[in-house]
Amino acid sequence: MKDPIPKTQIEFKNAQSIVVSGDIHGDFTQLVYKCCVQYEMKDTLIIVAGDCGFGFERPGHYENLYRRCSGRLTKNNNWIVFVRGNHDNPAYFNIAPIKHPRWMTVPDYSILKACGHTILCVGGAISIDRTYRMSSRYYHEYQQPDSMEPNVYWINEPPKYDHEYLEIIDKQCAIDIVITHTAPSFCERTSHIGLSNWAERDKTLLDDVKQERTVMDNLLGYLYSRNHPLSYWYYGHFHQSWFSEIDGVKFNLLDCMELREIPPRDYLNC
Repeated sequence: MKDPIPKTQIEFKNAQSIVVSGDIHGDFTQLVYKCCVQYEMKDTLIIVAGDCGFGFERPGHYENLYRRCSGRLTKNNNWIVFVRGNHDNPAYFNIAPIKHPRWMTVPDYSILKACGHTILCVGGAISIDRTYRMSSRYYHEYQQPDSMEPNVYWINEPPKYDHEYLEIIDKQCAIDIVITHTAPSFCERTSHIGLSNWAERDKTLLDDVKQERTVMDNLLGYLYSRNHPLSYWYYGHFHQSWFSEIDGVKFNLLDCMELREIPPRDYLNC
């Protein structure tokens, strides 16, 4: 029996703006510098759409990073929320989330509330280079799912369609923004350029990638079927930049370290 509430609901009452970042691949200090110093953001909720880089080092490494970055985040009154990517150890998100005041990882199907928006976060994707990663001497094949020890690949990386949690969320929230790591099948990137070479060595890769996108299709279909006021969908993973409005939803693909501000609620007129 699951809890009667979503896994995580966090409200950022003092945030005045929301910014979404593409993959950062471990460049935590660069992200903080870019947001707090280069762009002088203040009172801002920053959400990283996966491939944050948690899991390649020991837990103490990320604690030290937070201590180095927390001063700037606090001074500018900014917060960073990390959504799970395929290049992240799921244990940092779904088993033992990081919960610092200015820096936190969130479980899949978490809800964030800020600036009048209700944001659904769902992580995960397929690593197209997984055969290479699993052949590395740094890969620990028999690592337990709750292990925080360093690794280079996690077999439980794909996104999961959780109908039960969506039913719970549907009773409590009206979702207007979705942030994921991958995206529905009709969104870029849709070509198999670069993927085909890996598929020659990984016989189930194309099917697994198709299933990854189907999970996002099903998530979108559920939100449509329940008439959620969905306006924006942000994602990373594909290392390029793209935007398109489809059936009233503005889909935003962010390149690595690319930042996009979510328009204020009153701008959306909904």
